[in-house]
Amino acid sequence: MSQVAEAPKSEGGTDPGGDPSYDGLRLRQVTKSFGAFTAVDSLDLDIPRGSFFALLGPSGCGKTTTLRMVAGLETPTSGTITLAGEDITYAKPYRRPVNTVFQSYALFPHLDIFENVAFGLRRRKSKDVTSQVNEMLDLVELGNQARKKPAQLSGGQQQRVALARALINKPEVLLLDEPLGALDLKLRRSMQIELKRIQTEVGLTFVHVTHDQEEAMTMADTVAVMNRGVIEQMGAPSVLYENPRSTFVANFLGQSNLIEGNVTGRAADVVTVDMHGIAVSVPTERTHVDGERGWVGIRPEKVLIGELGESLDAPGNTIPGGVITDVSFYGVSTQYLVRMPWGQELTVFQQNTGRSKLFGQGEQVELSWRPEYAFLLDHSQDASAGAQRGADE
Repeated sequence: MSQVAEAPKSEGGTDPGGDPSYDGLRLRQVTKSFGAFTAVDSLDLDIPRGSFFALLGPSGCGKTTTLRMVAGLETPTSGTITLAGEDITYAKPYRRPVNTVFQSYALFPHLDIFENVAFGLRRRKSKDVTSQVNEMLDLVELGNQARKKPAQLSGGQQQRVALARALINKPEVLLLDEPLGALDLKLRRSMQIELKRIQTEVGLTFVHVTHDQEEAMTMADTVAVMNRGVIEQMGAPSVLYENPRSTFVANFLGQSNLIEGNVTGRAADVVTVDMHGIAVSVPTERTHVDGERGWVGIRPEKVLIGELGESLDAPGNTIPGGVITDVSFYGVSTQYLVRMPWGQELTVFQQNTGRSKLFGQGEQVELSWRPEYAFLLDHSQDASAGAQRGADE
């Protein structure tokens, strides 16, 4: 299920000669087993040089194990890992042009910020240490904190020191293992913007592991959603969100209403589905079913809600007979749970613009959505897959 361009394979699943022309990070048929448990299963992955790439998934999906194999902290059971055309599958960690930033920061408490960042340069006896360190501290906006100890800095500042210490070694790839997990929500969001700014300025390849879908979507050019050791879907964040190809991706990346239906007609650009006696349309390019049964998917913010008989701006898919069972006010939006005639509760997000009525529990409503926002997933998939997001590995 991995999403990569087809490449010629030699016997054993590796690229002939390692394909020295590819200057990015490449994994081919990478598997990692721990006894009878397979953490990563025949993973194929191409990460272009200079990109911001996110591995997203729940606890135990294999994303951290994948990162550790790239770093050299775990050895693949089988498969190959190449970087800029060089096979690094079995190379020692210190011989790889790779640095890792961990959630724990791992700063030296007895050294000041300047010396923490300078540590790698001094070990290699590099020249111009002072100018390189000052340049890196300016990049992470800590130039005026150089002589403080780590304990004197905030969590966000310590994270930026750890980032500067890794970047100053000019790695081909920077690995980020849940780097913002220890920060509070407000600081985490500001650091997301900072990390993206820094990656854009330095132009290095960032590979970011996270279980936080907002974090992945905010920063990454490309997101790979992992589940049980394989990649369910990979692409730009907007594509994965708007057109998921599995129930796991639909539920893990945000929220989705998934409603059972039967395909009744297929045209060049649209598929017609009978959804509990109501005919709805789904664009062919957003239809991912093998048989005639499927799950009609619609994101809660794409659903319009109105009074009985109200004309809603979503011609084509109108679903009557709803009753509001729960109302949650979030300030910028209101979340409704609406019980439909077939017994299922659908979730609706409505922006609080002041133009729409706020409904109360027990009121009867109609729902509607534009056909181009819907998607159709195969009925053989579990409609609840990916809905429960836990802590990371």
